[in-house]
Amino acid sequence: MPLTSEEIATRYPIHWLVWNNKHLELTAALNNKKYSPEELEKRDPHGRTPLLLAITLGYLEVVQALIDGNADVNCEKDGWTAVQEATATGNPELLSLVLSRRDYQRHVVRASGIPDLLNKLSLAPDFYVEMKWEFTSWVPLVSRMCPFDTYKVYKRGANVRVDTTLVGFENNRWQRGDRTYIFRGQGQNASLVELDHEAGTSWCEFLECGERENRPWPSPPSHVIEQRLNAPININYLDTDKISFERNKSGIWGWRQDKTEMVNGYECKVFGANNVELVSKSRSEHLPRGERRPHAPRAPLAGLLALADADADADADAEPDQLLVPDREEPLKRSRSRQELRPAVSWQEYFSGEPLDRDIGRAREVSTKVQKFKATLWLCEDYPLQLQEQIMPILDLMAAMSSPHFAKLKDFVQMQLPSGFPVKIEIPLFHVLNARITFGNIFATEASVAHVQSVLAGARLACVLDDACFAVGRAYRDAAAPDERLPCDDDELLHFAIQQSLMEAGTHDDQSDRGVAGGCAAGRG
Repeated sequence: MPLTSEEIATRYPIHWLVWNNKHLELTAALNNKKYSPEELEKRDPHGRTPLLLAITLGYLEVVQALIDGNADVNCEKDGWTAVQEATATGNPELLSLVLSRRDYQRHVVRASGIPDLLNKLSLAPDFYVEMKWEFTSWVPLVSRMCPFDTYKVYKRGANVRVDTTLVGFENNRWQRGDRTYIFRGQGQNASLVELDHEAGTSWCEFLECGERENRPWPSPPSHVIEQRLNAPININYLDTDKISFERNKSGIWGWRQDKTEMVNGYECKVFGANNVELVSKSRSEHLPRGERRPHAPRAPLAGLLALADADADADADAEPDQLLVPDREEPLKRSRSRQELRPAVSWQEYFSGEPLDRDIGRAREVSTKVQKFKATLWLCEDYPLQLQEQIMPILDLMAAMSSPHFAKLKDFVQMQLPSGFPVKIEIPLFHVLNARITFGNIFATEASVAHVQSVLAGARLACVLDDACFAVGRAYRDAAAPDERLPCDDDELLHFAIQQSLMEAGTHDDQSDRGVAGGCAAGRG
C-alpha cells in the first residue's frame, strides 16, 4: 500500500522538507535543534541523505540550510560524492557552496585525528625509506615517456618528511618539480609545511585538535569551479571482493617449486593476486551536448604509439576481459533554469522504495569499464619495516594530504595480504602500461643520505635522523595556499595515463551518448 504524505513526513521528515523545497521551514527547524545528527544523515529509500537529495534536485537554498545545520558533505551514493553530484548539476554557485564546505570538513576531520596519528607515529620506530613509483611499458621507447617518481620518506618521532618530484598534471603533461612536505607534531597539534625548492617558497597549514565547527571558510577560486564544470566526472576504484593470493611457481614441469626473488638485497616470496577488478566510471551530463565525448588532445605518449582516433563501435572491438557496462539514460523533465532540476518522478514513486524506471535530477550519462587483472607481490618475512606499525600511519598521513599515489597504495595494502612486507608490487594496467611500487634504500643502507644514519640495535638494523631533516630553513619566502590544484578525487594524473593506453586498443570512450568504455586507475579516486 503506497505511503501517504503524512507517513513520509513522519518517517523522513527532513527529506520531505527537502523534496518540497521548504528551505525556510527547514532552516527554522535546524536552528531550533529539532532534528538529531542521526536524523540529519538518515538515508531515504534510494540511499540519499537529505543533503544528497537536495543537491541532486538542485535546490540551492535547501543545500545552504543543510550545510548551515552541519550536514556531512563527505557523503556519497553509489560511489558518487556530494561534490561530484553538485558538479553534475552544472550550477557553479551550488558547486562552490558544496566544495567549500567539503574542504572545511576535511580540514576538521584531519585536525580531529591528529592526536591518534601523533600517538601512532611516536610509538613506531624511526626509519628512512625510498618508495619508487614507475609506469613501465613493453612498447619500445614508451617507457621513456611514462611518469616515474621516488618518494623519500623520513620519520622520526611524530615528525614526517616526504620528498617528491612528480608534482602534478596539467595540459596533458606530467608536471615535474622538487617538493618537500614536512609534518611536525607539536603536543596535541601539528603543522604541515610544503616547500617548493625550485620556486623557493613555503606554505604552512596548522592543524589544531578540537577545532570549532562552522567557522567561515573561503570559497574555491573561480577557475577551480570552471575547471570542474568543464571536465567529465571520474571515479576509479579497486574491487577486491573476490581477490585471492597464491604463490608463483618456478622451474620446469614436474620440478616446480615456490618462486623466490631478490629485491634490493632482500629475499622475497612471489605471490600472484587474482580476480582483482579495476572499475572506472565517467559522467558527462553537465557538459554541453557537443562537448560530452571530446577527443583528448594528443600527448607525447599518444604520439609515440601513433594512436588512431576511436571507432564509434568501440564496444564491438573490446577484448573479452573488458566488461563494458552501459548505464541507462533516463528521461528528464528539465526546468528552463539550470539552477533548479525538477524531479522526473512523483513523491509517491520515490518514497515507495520500489526500483525506479528513471531517477531524479539531471539524466545521467555514465560510461563504465571493468578490467580484471592479476597483480604480483614480492613479500619479505624479515624486512626491517613493519607494514601496520610504520608504513600505514605514513600512508594515512599522505592520503590525507591529497596525494593520489599514496591513497591508492593505501587501498591496496589494506587488503588481507599474505605474511611479509610488500617490498615490491606490480599492477598491470591496460594493454601497454604497468604500475610498479618498490621499497628500497631502507635506512640509507644502499646509498648514503644526508642526516640519516643506520645503526645496529641488537640484532636488527635501526635508523637515526638529525633535526636537519625536518628544518625549513630561512631561504624560503611565504607562498599562497596551493588551492589552485584540484583535490585528488579527480585523479587526473593516473586517469590520463590509463586513458592513453586504452586508446592503443581502440577501446576508449564512444563518441555517442551510449555508455561504453572509459578509463580506470589502480585504486579508488
